[in-house]
Amino acid sequence: MSKYIPYYHLIDKESEVFTHSFKNKIPILIKGPTGTGKSRFIEYMSHNLEKKLITISCHEETSSTDLIGRYIIKGAETIWIDGPLTVAVKEGAILYLDEIAEARPDVIVAIHSLTDHRRELYIDKLGITIKAHEDFMLVASYNPGYQKGFKELKPSTKQRFIALTFNYPVAKIETEILINETSVELETAKQLVAIGNKIRNLTELGLTETVSTRLLVDAAKLIKSGLPKRLSTHVAIIEPLTDEPQTLEALKDLCNLMI
Repeated sequence: MSKYIPYYHLIDKESEVFTHSFKNKIPILIKGPTGTGKSRFIEYMSHNLEKKLITISCHEETSSTDLIGRYIIKGAETIWIDGPLTVAVKEGAILYLDEIAEARPDVIVAIHSLTDHRRELYIDKLGITIKAHEDFMLVASYNPGYQKGFKELKPSTKQRFIALTFNYPVAKIETEILINETSVELETAKQLVAIGNKIRNLTELGLTETVSTRLLVDAAKLIKSGLPKRLSTHVAIIEPLTDEPQTLEALKDLCNLMI
C-alpha cells in the first residue's frame, strides 16, 4: 500500500518559514479563516520533515490534563497515562494545537515553558520536569476573525510564536486545488471558485464564516460523483453558511445564476 502524501499547493514562502522554524526550535502560529489549508499545510510539512504529527482539535473543554496526562485505574492499580503533549515532547513529534484560542486558559499556561528557551514541560501531578526532545515542535492555529473580541489570543501568548497568515488562494490556484483534490472538470472548478469569491465579497450579508476552500472541494466532489451542479452547490456551499431563510434564498439564487 502506497504511503499517503498530503497534497498542498504552496502559495508563498510558507514552507521555508516552517522549515527554519523547525531548525531553530521556534514555535509557529498559523493564523487564518476556516478552510484556508492551515491543517493540510501542517500535514504536508510534517510529511516533508518526516516527523510524526500529533493533532489536538481544541475546544472549550480542552484542559491541560487532556494534553499532559492523567492517572487511570487499571484493575487493582492506578497508573499514569501520558497525554499527547507529553508523548510529543518525549518522542520529538510535531504537536499541532488546532484552534488554540478555543482551549481553556490552563492549556496556554501549560505550554509556556515549551515556547521559550527552556523547552521543557512540568508535570505537576508527577512532580517532574521533562526536557523536550531535540526534534519536538509546537505548532498552533487559530482564526483571528471568528467571533471577534470573544476568544482572542493574548498578545503575550502570540509573542511566544513566529506567525504566518493564511487566506483564501487567488482564483487560479484555488481552481488548481479543486481539480487536484477532486478531478473535477476545469470549467466546473472555475465556476465554483467564482461562486466562492462572489460570496466572500458580499460583506453586507453579515455571515459569521464565509466560503472556505474546503466547502468548494466538497461541492466539487459531489458534482464529480454525479449530483447535479446546482444541488451540489446548495448543500455543500450555501446551507453550511447560514440558517437565515432570506439569506439562504438570496445565496441560492446567486448560485443558480452562476452555474
